[in-house]
Amino acid sequence: MNTTEVNTNSSLGLKTNNLSFTEVIAQSVANIGPSIGPALGVSTVYVSAGNGSWLTYVFATIAILLVGYNINQFARRSSSPGALYTYISDGLGAGAGFLSGWALVLAYILTGSACLAGLANYTNELLGYIGFSANSLIIALIGALLGAYMVIKDAQISAKLMLILEGVSLILIFILGFVILIKSGFKIDFSQLKLTGVSFTDLRLGLVMAFFSFVGFESATALGGEAKNPLRNIPKAVTISTIFVGIIFVSFAYIEILGFSATATKLNEVPAPLTFLANNNGVGFMGIFISLGAAISFWSCFVACITASGRILLSMGHHKILPTSLSRTHEKNNTPHVAVAIVALISFVIPAILMSKGIEGLDIFGYVGTIATLGFLFCYAMIIISVPVFLHKIKQLKPVNILMSLLSFGILLIPIVGSVYPLPPFPYAIFPFIFLGWLILGGSWFNIMDVYRHSIVEDMRHGIKESHRKSQLMKAVGDNSESL
Repeated sequence: MNTTEVNTNSSLGLKTNNLSFTEVIAQSVANIGPSIGPALGVSTVYVSAGNGSWLTYVFATIAILLVGYNINQFARRSSSPGALYTYISDGLGAGAGFLSGWALVLAYILTGSACLAGLANYTNELLGYIGFSANSLIIALIGALLGAYMVIKDAQISAKLMLILEGVSLILIFILGFVILIKSGFKIDFSQLKLTGVSFTDLRLGLVMAFFSFVGFESATALGGEAKNPLRNIPKAVTISTIFVGIIFVSFAYIEILGFSATATKLNEVPAPLTFLANNNGVGFMGIFISLGAAISFWSCFVACITASGRILLSMGHHKILPTSLSRTHEKNNTPHVAVAIVALISFVIPAILMSKGIEGLDIFGYVGTIATLGFLFCYAMIIISVPVFLHKIKQLKPVNILMSLLSFGILLIPIVGSVYPLPPFPYAIFPFIFLGWLILGGSWFNIMDVYRHSIVEDMRHGIKESHRKSQLMKAVGDNSESL
């Protein structure tokens, strides 16, 4: 069979050898949401880091690249829709793998919820330009239904659509950035370069918020069962998407602070900084396009979240550690329609409940996004710990791997500790305990299964090992074909 031909007879029911490198990288880029950073992220980092925001994003990019290095130790050796769930299982065992997958699914679902809240907020801002408003619940529902339809219909189509929409959004923001630079006369902002008024503590606190901007960068790993040449394209996607988005975040942190330096208003004092800058630079008409771009980016991020979480649940259902109905795939589309429908529904219900209580969209974004970030940080820490263990098992551990793991974990401790100590004011103070409760629930479920349905846990362990063996075989076949 031709190596470029799509094989729909995957053991998990997905289309193998289906997604190109461009479509794979679209998943990670959309999940980060590079347009959301300039729209909201920079102002939150500025609260702590001030003139050092650009440098904070430099450090955050390096930190994420280190985490990506550890993820890629698995991604270049194994491909599976289970992503970090199967990687960590390979390294630390089934229990740690399940708990990580349990946390990761929550993180993706809540990120999807945050994106629906952001979508509703910016859609209403967009409608405000024509003197109209819509019910936020209806907007979120439409966004969730359209997103679920796209992901269930075809992973290839949804990946291309995410790339196009995110590209349009970024073009709009780049145009505004260029206008700001022109209006400033391309002057150098020495207050930023000299870090005026910035202390080490400011940079440390800013790093916590900057790190949050990148979560979800690894979601391309969930396409391991569908990507073409996954052992090469997925690691490339993880690394390139981080560098690409990191450059955007660093650049716009500098540009936005430069733009606000010409005004009496501080960056963190306005709810929509890009719209404010458009008005202040004589291109107020661009406000409508900025709102459109932000809404597009939020929806694309939602699509990326349910794409990734649906495939992780597919793997867990396939291993029978969760209900087997989650492993069902669509007869014609070869997509995990049951899992995707469930995560899309939950992603909508959470903000719907909060909206019904009168909580504003951007507040919902902050609430559920904070809990989601705890899930990502937990999984990133687990993957870093598992790398040397995994490489030792397969007799490929080198001193550089240990050094990189220690360095990565040390840097990761900054956002981890900063997220829980000192405890932030209510309601953020309760979020770490909510996440801890979720972990306890998942750990209890796994222990119950291990005690009363031990054969299922053993089958799960065997299935993950078999997946790794097949990946190695596929890599060997690919290497041999290239040498010929």
